[in-house]
Amino acid sequence: MKQITLSIVAFLVFTLSLSAQKTFYTKSGYIGFFSSTPLENIDARNNQVVSFLKTADGSLNFGLLVKSFKFKNALMEEHFNENYAESDKYPKAKFKGKILNLNDIDFDKNGTYIANIEGKLTFHGVTNKIKLNNVKLIVSGDKLKGKVSFKVKPEDYKIEIPAVVKGKIAKEITIKVEIDYSIYKK
Repeated sequence: MKQITLSIVAFLVFTLSLSAQKTFYTKSGYIGFFSSTPLENIDARNNQVVSFLKTADGSLNFGLLVKSFKFKNALMEEHFNENYAESDKYPKAKFKGKILNLNDIDFDKNGTYIANIEGKLTFHGVTNKIKLNNVKLIVSGDKLKGKVSFKVKPEDYKIEIPAVVKGKIAKEITIKVEIDYSIYKK
C-alpha cells in the first residue's frame, strides 16, 4: 500500500511540474518604432518577429530580420536599411532576456500580470543591457499576450545620424512590442 501511495504522489508531482513548464511561441509578433520629427514622422512596423518564452525559468528570446520593417514611405524604408540600420551588414536584431519577478506570474491562471524583464538587445551589431519594467502579460487559457513600450537612443547602437537632419530627429526612438503567443508544440 505504501508503494502505491508513493507511486501516486510521484506521478502527481511529475504531472504538475510538466504543466508548469510551458513554452510559448510566435513567428508573427509585432515590433514597431516611432519618432516624431518636424519634417515627417518615422513610423515602421515589423509583423514577422519570432519569439519564445519558457515559463519554467522565465527566459525569453526575440529575433527579427531588420529588412522586415515596413514604412509608409518607400524612400524612408530604403534610407533606413541602407544608411542607418545597414541591414545588409547587420541583417538581424535580437533580444535575449529573463523575467525577474517570475514568482508573481501564474501562467496557468487567466489574468493580467506585470513583468519586469532584463536582458540584452542587439541591433546594428551592438549589444546593450536593458531593463523593461511594466511589461503587461495577459494569460488567457493556452494563449499569452505580451505588451511593452520603451525608448532607445540611436547613438547607443552606433547609428550615425547625418548632421543635416540630426537636430530634426528625436533623440530617443519609441519601441512598441506586442506579441500573441500560443503553446509551442514540437
